Amino acid sequence: QVKNKAPAEVQITAEQLLREAKERELELLPPPPQQKITDVEELNDYKLRKRKTFEDNIRKNRTVISNWIKYAQWEESLKEIQRARSIYERALDVDYRNVTLWLKYAEMEMKNRQVNHARNIWDRAITTLPRVNQFWYKYTYMEEMLGNVAGSRQVFERWMEWQPEEQAWHSYINFELRYKEVDRARSIYETVLVLVHPDVKNWIKYARFEEKHSYFAHARKVYERAVEFFGEEHMDEHLYVAFAKFEENQKEFERVRVIYKYALDRIPKQDAQNLFKNYTIFEKKFGDRRGIEDIIVSKRRFQYEEEVKANPHNYDAWFDYLRLVESDTDAETVREVYERAIANVPPIQEKRHWKRYIYLWINYALYEELEAKASKRTRQVYQACLELLPHKKFTFAKMWLLYAQFEIRQKNLPLARRALGTSIGKCPKNKLFKGYIELELQLREFDRCRKLYEKFLEFAPENCTSWIKFAELETILGDIDRARAIYELAISQPRLDMPEVLWKSYIDFEIEQEEYEKTRSLYRRLLQRTQHVKVWISLAQFELSAGQEERLPRCRQVYEEANKAMRSCEEKEERVMLLESWRSFEDEFGTDATKERIDKLMPEKIKKRRKLQAEDGSDAGWEEYYDYIFPEDTANQPNLKLLAMAKLWKKQQQESEAAAVDPDKDIDESQT
Repeated sequence: QVKNKAPAEVQITAEQLLREAKERELELLPPPPQQKITDVEELNDYKLRKRKTFEDNIRKNRTVISNWIKYAQWEESLKEIQRARSIYERALDVDYRNVTLWLKYAEMEMKNRQVNHARNIWDRAITTLPRVNQFWYKYTYMEEMLGNVAGSRQVFERWMEWQPEEQAWHSYINFELRYKEVDRARSIYETVLVLVHPDVKNWIKYARFEEKHSYFAHARKVYERAVEFFGEEHMDEHLYVAFAKFEENQKEFERVRVIYKYALDRIPKQDAQNLFKNYTIFEKKFGDRRGIEDIIVSKRRFQYEEEVKANPHNYDAWFDYLRLVESDTDAETVREVYERAIANVPPIQEKRHWKRYIYLWINYALYEELEAKASKRTRQVYQACLELLPHKKFTFAKMWLLYAQFEIRQKNLPLARRALGTSIGKCPKNKLFKGYIELELQLREFDRCRKLYEKFLEFAPENCTSWIKFAELETILGDIDRARAIYELAISQPRLDMPEVLWKSYIDFEIEQEEYEKTRSLYRRLLQRTQHVKVWISLAQFELSAGQEERLPRCRQVYEEANKAMRSCEEKEERVMLLESWRSFEDEFGTDATKERIDKLMPEKIKKRRKLQAEDGSDAGWEEYYDYIFPEDTANQPNLKLLAMAKLWKKQQQESEAAAVDPDKDIDESQT
């Protein structure tokens, strides 16, 4: 056991060890002495020793083919061809599947110009291992180098019977072309290549072969056969691009355009990116403005198709797609896209999910009516949409109104009335009533309007606007008593959405009729319900504008009453507003005495502070605000007196402090 495990004082690295070993050359052995063979006996002895070594190595492991190859190459270096041949044969008995062994064997025969022996070896090799393409390539190349074209062709024919990979066929074709055998090359393409390897690239190569040799009719026929061969199920954009470029080289621009359009209409858009690109380039080079626009539209259509395919409920994408289609295609295509769009019904029956979707139907109906001029189809679209809507949960009034307006444009009034009546029966809404009433008003059907207003007010008695419109209708028709009765019914309703608007309209109605007593009575009834400052001011202005001799005393009396009533009001700003209105009245119509009186009633504006609290109850600091102190409020008089006394005391304190500071200043000046 090692007791001292501390690191040594001098550390030795691995690099240092290697450097020392290199310097001392501990690993190197001295080279063996060179031997010079001087006679035949020494040579035979050397051969015997080497052969014994090779044979021992082979005996130890027969499967190591490199030992056999080294042995044969050594015999070959001694020009012992027969012995080398014997060694290769023995090796083939051990492993006849070894490709390297066959290649070395054949190369040895060719190197020593033993052509027939080499042919024999290649024949045995391709018979034993027909799927090793290297044997066939070497064999055909040897025959061609020897000038034996017929023999090389015969080897190719034997090779093609095994239906090898594409490169082998192209090697055969290139071999025939080297000897100007164009017909033979064509027969290879025709009879074998297209049948054995019917790929698009091979058809294109065949067509380009014909084009290269100026057989343009044959090349066009090859492309046409390829299109027919692959059909519409296995269309490939590369074939059509190559076909179009061929026709472009032949200056057949119309044929090019037909090819591109045919392919774009049938190939899936995601597989036609290269086709789009080449078509765009072609149109920019040879097309007119219309052609360029067509290809741009096609690209945009492809983008929209991808968007709606990714999310069919993306209605904004459908709107853009439909706008594009409407601008550039026939009616049947537009209808097809519309039908696809409206088929994507929102999965949830909530109105917020349907707001964008309903415009697809509206646009569809407007397209059929305005662009396609198909009124029958327009009616079918409206009816289908109205049947689809879940009216028990929600409806779209604009859809009913658009349908009714369409029927009126078609001069079919009974259908329009029936549609609106159905809508009010199924799903009554304010907008539907208003639209129906407006329609009957335009048609001057006032009795129908009255009935509709009655139904409307039964449905929504709290709607002040409806009451006002109904009364205005009766006023226009000259039936004042009916209008007054409607107003009376309206203000007697227990719940109204805008009562102030209704009362104002009723008062304005009585003023227009110059019924001043009834107007005063209305104001008094309103003041019984609310003591709002604006009502008092409005009443005072009414008395002022009534045009009677006692208008000023009446107006002043209203202000007096209002001031008394507003004393108990907590909102001091409203009382200030009333007094300011009163003062402006007195400034215009009052005497000095009345002006002086109103000035005494005006409040004093003072600044105060109050403590603020946060939502959690903690202190949030102080806030300054303005308050009004009214002279008439006797309850506030003690506070006012106390406030005045506090101000006087503060003023006296400031004066005494100033007097105490002045003597000190006089003493300092005298010392200096």
